[in-house]
This record gives sequence, structure tokens and C-alpha cells, in this order.
Amino acid sequence: MSPRDPQTPPVGEEIHLPRPSLIPVGMAFAIAVAVVGLALSLVATAVGVVLMAVLIRRWIRDTRHEIDELPLDQH
Repeated sequence: MSPRDPQTPPVGEEIHLPRPSLIPVGMAFAIAVAVVGLALSLVATAVGVVLMAVLIRRWIRDTRHEIDELPLDQH
């Protein structure tokens, strides 16, 4: 193993991966609606911005939940 190789966790230690989520796709849609709304109507822009705010709040809440479920570092 060279010093440039990433350190692998010890045998038996679980690697944490976040759960699959559609929130990033929803954020992309909300941003697109807000940007297109700038050219078409302020109502569409408002809808996009409100949707972004809701999705950001949910994304942060889900991330906090996942972090709370992680085991404490035992080093």
C-alpha cells in the first residue's frame, strides 16, 4: 500500500453512505422554474423560490437525521 492510497476502514467497520434521495432532482427543477420564471412571470419565479426553500429545509433536516444516527467516533 502506497502513502497515496486512501486509507481503508478496518475490517468490520461500516462505511456510511447517504440514502438515495430525489431532493437534488427537485432542487434542479425548482431552480429551473425560478430562472425561467424570471423571463416569463413573477408568479413562476415565486413558486420556484418557495419550492427551493422547502426542499433546502427538508434536505438539511434529512442530513441532520442521518448524522444523528451515526455512531460516535471511538478513536
